[in-house]
Amino acid sequence: MNRKLFMITALLAFAFLVAGSLQAKTLALTATKIVPAATGQVDTSTDKNNNIDVTIKTEHLAEPGMLTPPAATYVIWFQQQEGEPQNQGQLKIGKSLKGEFKTTTRLQNFDVFITAESDPLTKTPTGQTVLRTKVDAD
Repeated sequence: MNRKLFMITALLAFAFLVAGSLQAKTLALTATKIVPAATGQVDTSTDKNNNIDVTIKTEHLAEPGMLTPPAATYVIWFQQQEGEPQNQGQLKIGKSLKGEFKTTTRLQNFDVFITAESDPLTKTPTGQTVLRTKVDAD
Protein backbone atom coordinates (compact mmCIF):
# COMPACT_ATOMS: atom_id res chain seq x y z
CA MET A 1 0.00 0.00 0.00
CA ASN A 2 2.82 2.45 0.81
CA ARG A 3 4.40 1.81 -2.59
CA LYS A 4 1.11 2.65 -4.34
CA LEU A 5 0.76 5.87 -2.33
CA PHE A 6 4.37 6.80 -3.15
CA MET A 7 3.76 6.26 -6.90
CA ILE A 8 0.59 8.35 -6.87
CA THR A 9 2.35 11.15 -4.99
CA ALA A 10 5.30 11.05 -7.41
CA LEU A 11 2.99 11.16 -10.44
CA LEU A 12 1.05 14.10 -9.03
CA ALA A 13 4.27 15.99 -8.27
CA PHE A 14 5.47 15.39 -11.82
CA ALA A 15 2.13 16.53 -13.26
CA PHE A 16 2.29 19.80 -11.28
CA LEU A 17 5.88 20.36 -12.41
CA VAL A 18 4.96 19.86 -16.07
CA ALA A 19 1.82 22.00 -15.77
CA GLY A 20 3.85 24.81 -14.21
CA SER A 21 6.33 24.81 -17.08
CA LEU A 22 3.52 24.94 -19.67
CA GLN A 23 2.04 28.20 -18.40
CA ALA A 24 0.39 30.31 -21.01
CA LYS A 25 0.76 34.07 -21.36
CA THR A 26 -1.32 36.57 -23.31
CA LEU A 27 0.31 39.82 -24.41
CA ALA A 28 -1.34 42.78 -26.10
CA LEU A 29 -0.01 43.99 -29.43
CA THR A 30 0.40 47.77 -29.57
CA ALA A 31 -0.83 49.45 -32.74
CA THR A 32 1.11 52.23 -34.43
CA LYS A 33 -0.45 55.40 -35.83
CA ILE A 34 -0.58 53.79 -39.28
CA VAL A 35 -3.41 51.46 -38.13
CA PRO A 36 -4.78 53.08 -34.96
CA ALA A 37 -7.96 50.96 -34.88
CA ALA A 38 -6.05 47.66 -35.04
CA THR A 39 -5.89 45.42 -32.00
CA GLY A 40 -4.16 42.15 -31.41
CA GLN A 41 -2.69 39.72 -28.96
CA VAL A 42 0.10 37.19 -28.75
CA ASP A 43 -0.62 33.98 -26.86
CA THR A 44 2.41 31.95 -25.79
CA SER A 45 2.95 28.66 -24.02
CA THR A 46 6.03 26.55 -23.40
CA ASP A 47 6.02 22.95 -24.63
CA LYS A 48 7.78 20.00 -23.00
CA ASN A 49 10.91 20.67 -25.12
CA ASN A 50 11.09 24.28 -23.85
CA ASN A 51 10.00 25.66 -27.22
CA ILE A 52 7.51 28.53 -27.29
CA ASP A 53 4.21 28.00 -29.11
CA VAL A 54 3.06 31.38 -30.43
CA THR A 55 -0.42 32.32 -31.65
CA ILE A 56 -0.99 35.83 -32.98
CA LYS A 57 -4.53 37.14 -33.42
CA THR A 58 -5.47 40.52 -34.86
CA GLU A 59 -8.68 42.45 -35.40
CA HIS A 60 -9.57 45.65 -37.27
CA LEU A 61 -6.32 45.45 -39.25
CA ALA A 62 -6.82 47.08 -42.65
CA GLU A 63 -6.00 45.08 -45.73
CA PRO A 64 -2.37 45.90 -46.61
CA GLY A 65 -3.34 47.33 -50.00
CA MET A 66 -5.41 50.00 -48.25
CA LEU A 67 -2.42 51.47 -46.39
CA THR A 68 -0.52 54.56 -47.47
CA PRO A 69 1.70 53.57 -49.17
CA PRO A 70 -0.05 50.34 -50.15
CA ALA A 71 1.60 47.00 -49.40
CA ALA A 72 1.06 43.45 -50.64
CA THR A 73 1.06 41.63 -47.30
CA TYR A 74 1.81 41.71 -43.60
CA VAL A 75 4.94 39.91 -42.39
CA ILE A 76 5.52 38.73 -38.82
CA TRP A 77 9.01 39.16 -37.38
CA PHE A 78 10.73 37.82 -34.26
CA GLN A 79 13.87 39.60 -33.04
CA GLN A 80 16.05 38.83 -30.05
CA GLN A 81 17.88 41.73 -28.43
CA GLU A 82 21.01 42.53 -30.47
CA GLY A 83 19.88 40.01 -33.11
CA GLU A 84 18.62 40.30 -36.66
CA PRO A 85 14.85 40.17 -37.30
CA GLN A 86 13.64 36.77 -38.51
CA ASN A 87 10.78 36.54 -40.99
CA GLN A 88 8.22 34.11 -39.53
CA GLY A 89 5.71 34.29 -42.37
CA GLN A 90 2.66 36.14 -43.60
CA LEU A 91 -0.29 37.30 -41.55
CA LYS A 92 -3.25 36.95 -43.87
CA ILE A 93 -6.20 39.24 -43.24
CA GLY A 94 -9.71 38.04 -44.01
CA LYS A 95 -12.71 40.04 -45.17
CA SER A 96 -13.67 40.52 -41.52
CA LEU A 97 -10.30 42.31 -41.03
CA LYS A 98 -9.16 39.55 -38.68
CA GLY A 99 -5.95 37.57 -38.90
CA GLU A 100 -4.40 34.60 -37.12
CA PHE A 101 -0.92 33.07 -37.27
CA LYS A 102 0.62 30.15 -35.38
CA THR A 103 4.23 29.04 -35.08
CA THR A 104 6.75 27.54 -32.68
CA THR A 105 10.15 29.02 -31.83
CA ARG A 106 13.20 28.23 -29.73
CA LEU A 107 13.58 31.91 -28.88
CA GLN A 108 12.74 32.73 -25.25
CA ASN A 109 12.86 36.54 -25.00
CA PHE A 110 12.12 38.42 -28.20
CA ASP A 111 10.22 41.23 -29.85
CA VAL A 112 7.27 40.42 -32.09
CA PHE A 113 6.38 42.96 -34.73
CA ILE A 114 4.31 43.03 -37.89
CA THR A 115 5.23 45.09 -40.92
CA ALA A 116 3.46 45.92 -44.16
CA GLU A 117 5.65 44.59 -46.98
CA SER A 118 5.65 44.35 -50.76
CA ASP A 119 7.36 40.92 -50.68
CA PRO A 120 6.29 38.19 -48.21
CA LEU A 121 9.72 36.52 -48.49
CA THR A 122 11.75 39.61 -47.65
CA LYS A 123 14.76 38.90 -45.44
CA THR A 124 14.79 42.35 -43.83
CA PRO A 125 11.84 44.47 -42.71
CA THR A 126 11.51 47.43 -45.06
CA GLY A 127 7.85 48.34 -44.60
CA GLN A 128 6.05 50.22 -41.88
CA THR A 129 5.54 48.53 -38.51
CA VAL A 130 1.84 48.21 -37.67
CA LEU A 131 1.78 46.17 -34.43
CA ARG A 132 4.40 45.29 -31.80
CA THR A 133 5.00 43.59 -28.42
CA LYS A 134 7.75 41.92 -26.39
CA VAL A 135 7.73 38.27 -25.27
CA ASP A 136 9.57 37.32 -22.08
CA ALA A 137 9.30 33.59 -21.54
CA ASP A 138 11.23 33.71 -18.25
